[in-house]
Amino acid sequence: MYWFFVILSFLLASIKTQKPKYKKVSVIIPAYNEEETVAKVVGVVKKAAYVDEIIVVNDGSSDQTESEAIKAGAKVINHETNKGKGEALKTGYKQSECDIIAFIDADIHNLTSAKVESMIKPILEGKTDITKTKFSRASGRVTELTAKPLLNFFFPEISFEQPLSGQFAARKEVLKKINFESDYGVDVGIVIDADVLGISIMEVDIGAIEHDMSPLSELNLMANEVVRTIIGRANKYGRVTMIDDIGQFIRMSIVGLSLVILGLFTIFFVKYVPLAIGVIISIIGILIAVFYIIKVIVKSIVMFKKTPARSLIKSFVKIHFPMIISIIILLLMISTFIGAANFDHGVLSIEPNSRNLIIYADNSPRDSAISVRGPYTVDAAIENETNQIRMPSDAMMTLGVDVNDTIKIYNSTYDINESRFGEQDIIRLPLEVKKNLHLEDGNVIQNSRLKEIFENSIVTHNQDLKNNSTIKEKFIVTIGKNSSTYEIFLDNESIGSSFGVFKDNEDYSISLNGNYLTSFNYKNNLNKSFNYEGHNVTIVFEDTNSTSIKQFTNNFLDISFKK
Repeated sequence: MYWFFVILSFLLASIKTQKPKYKKVSVIIPAYNEEETVAKVVGVVKKAAYVDEIIVVNDGSSDQTESEAIKAGAKVINHETNKGKGEALKTGYKQSECDIIAFIDADIHNLTSAKVESMIKPILEGKTDITKTKFSRASGRVTELTAKPLLNFFFPEISFEQPLSGQFAARKEVLKKINFESDYGVDVGIVIDADVLGISIMEVDIGAIEHDMSPLSELNLMANEVVRTIIGRANKYGRVTMIDDIGQFIRMSIVGLSLVILGLFTIFFVKYVPLAIGVIISIIGILIAVFYIIKVIVKSIVMFKKTPARSLIKSFVKIHFPMIISIIILLLMISTFIGAANFDHGVLSIEPNSRNLIIYADNSPRDSAISVRGPYTVDAAIENETNQIRMPSDAMMTLGVDVNDTIKIYNSTYDINESRFGEQDIIRLPLEVKKNLHLEDGNVIQNSRLKEIFENSIVTHNQDLKNNSTIKEKFIVTIGKNSSTYEIFLDNESIGSSFGVFKDNEDYSISLNGNYLTSFNYKNNLNKSFNYEGHNVTIVFEDTNSTSIKQFTNNFLDISFKK
């Protein structure tokens, strides 16, 4: 019995370590009157790893191409007459016996085995089904002037650097799905078919190569065949329809969507245009947009049915992009209006409010030079918080206040607290505050209106200094006026600063730890100094050209120094 387990263990080990089936590689070399270079190309290919078979397809040559290829050790298949590069490639791959087929031109002067191997290796490793090469070269005129513009127009998802490169490799199974053109259009035809059919294709850089320069007459023939192939594929796969009919439908859809957006904007934001005109514009836009969007969808479905692999997504996104953006803008507008809708006692009210873009153009103290704030919605205070006002950080920034500051509205003082999580645009006010400020639950306040609503309220603002000391400054919320900055120095070292509005020739007092210390009469660019337990304290005032909603009260500052 023991021997049975030993044999079983060896069998299992051999199964586990068995290598995957080796895939053989054939190299097809189409040649037409290439007696000077074909032998050298065959010799280089023979030295390359992975290559099991070399086939030269002699496409009706009138020179010694056949004999040179045979001497070099290649298998030669002859065409009696010149049938074209595409026919030569097709003949070669159909006669080959291997799993992977590589196609290499016969006129490359500086071909190396490393270049050949770099084409084949990604397929052997299972990274792709097809590899096409890119390389630096002196020519490429047909590619740049003909192929790329047409591909970008009809097949914008194809963005290879060199879609016409003659060197490529592929699994034989996928080549059976591709329609080989008989002429110079074969290269771009393979690229397009692979893209549309969803076949994986990778562009491989093989460095510089040296081809024989083609005469202008041959380039003209090549360009014609490339154009014919691209246009033929575009027609076959519905891309002409996409550019023609669908393109027109998309443009008209955008016109309709734009009219809807214009109508809604007119209704809600342009006061001098009658409501009826905005409504009419919106209705016309809706009819046009719906009609042509349906046409776009129908044409798109027809086109997708022509494409087995459904690989038009990239092209559709690029061509439909303007329409998609218009739809997104419209949906955002509609969602904004829906969010601003209120239904109360049989009355539907839509009151959209936009945020304020805040851009500081002066040198006033601030947290950031640009921000977007508001609008804020008024809501009731939380239970047992009748002495608190909760507001978002943006609203606090606008009012120049912070958490734990206090604000006196009429004869009552309230603590300022931050909004609760998830309520970033909610200002919660006690009943008495709403009554005094003439606000109701559900009112929407623009950021710029905060200073008007809280005007004449008195704020006690707390600010930490660098040496762990604090200051309390008192100011009245007012409409923006020219402000000054003040900076506090302790023994000639700056420990903090702030800003606000001081009135010229007005008396202001300074307290220390809650006790009156000194007073001064404000004048432009004043310096005020005093002693505290052997330390020299100086407050330097400086006028600025900025504005502030903080107008300091007469007892404007209380300093608490660290003991």
